[in-house]
Amino acid sequence: MCPHTPPCPAPSAPDREAAHTIVSHPEQGWSLLCNGVVIFEDTGELLPDGAFIAPHRPTDLAALDRPVGVAPGHGWQAPAALSVIGDILRSHPRCLV
Repeated sequence: MCPHTPPCPAPSAPDREAAHTIVSHPEQGWSLLCNGVVIFEDTGELLPDGAFIAPHRPTDLAALDRPVGVAPGHGWQAPAALSVIGDILRSHPRCLV
């Protein structure tokens, strides 16, 4: 349960990124929010239930202008992200109280 007043948004809420940062590792490109969401510097997100949200920067709209057959700059990152969340939870078990 979130100790903040007002409480942080739930992981399923559209404004989930507004939750307080409780662990930050900018050198590794990720932060853990109070609601259990891991946000990455590329704007991708890993939710507590293991679901992920692909990076959603405004520059991704430029992909619509990309010629057919040219790969985007981001590959699938879910397996690495899932490994990171496991490491986070093992090293910070109090984060998801």
